[in-house]
Amino acid sequence: MKKFVALVGTNTSKSTNRKLLKYMKRRYADEADIEVVELKGLPIFKKSTEAFVPQQARDIADKIDASDGVIIGTPEYDHSIPALLSSALAWLSYGIHPLMDKPVMIVGTSYGTLGASRAQAQLRQILDSPELKATVLPSSEFLLGHSLQAFDDNGDLKSATEAQKLDGLFDDFLEFVDLTSQLDNSKKLHEQEAATAFTWDNGLTGDEQ
Repeated sequence: MKKFVALVGTNTSKSTNRKLLKYMKRRYADEADIEVVELKGLPIFKKSTEAFVPQQARDIADKIDASDGVIIGTPEYDHSIPALLSSALAWLSYGIHPLMDKPVMIVGTSYGTLGASRAQAQLRQILDSPELKATVLPSSEFLLGHSLQAFDDNGDLKSATEAQKLDGLFDDFLEFVDLTSQLDNSKKLHEQEAATAFTWDNGLTGDEQ
């Protein structure tokens, strides 16, 4: 059975993104062991002379390292991902690289109609950066709009159509994980680049400074 880490991309206590990830954990329990992991409590990213990484970020990195893939649930604030998620990804690329070549599935909920579509597009771009270099499931968006009304009292999706759509994407992700496990020709190169050329301090990546 595959093991996935599901990152809750918000610190909101009543997040519908958290609810969606917990729903996926229950729904796909026979196909994968999904651990829902909170980012809440992580400090805002800040460079330091000693390249300090908080223990919480290191613990999350260890979980990702030990997993077969990652699922990220993101809301959308002002057409972008939350500061907490952005900061977490910065910690996970600061001298550590657990997401490198790791299969990632993105899902998102929002109270409005668009279902975090712009945030998901931005998140894909961030995950493709040289410091992260995750392998994101292509052509797959699960956009759950009007999410406050989307779940029943048991935390399950009310819409059979939305549930079937999510089922199809999750099945694709399972196959994607198997496929990407065979694509390791460039993995060592990515690891070498991460350790040398793409650092936060030598200026070669430019935009982070």
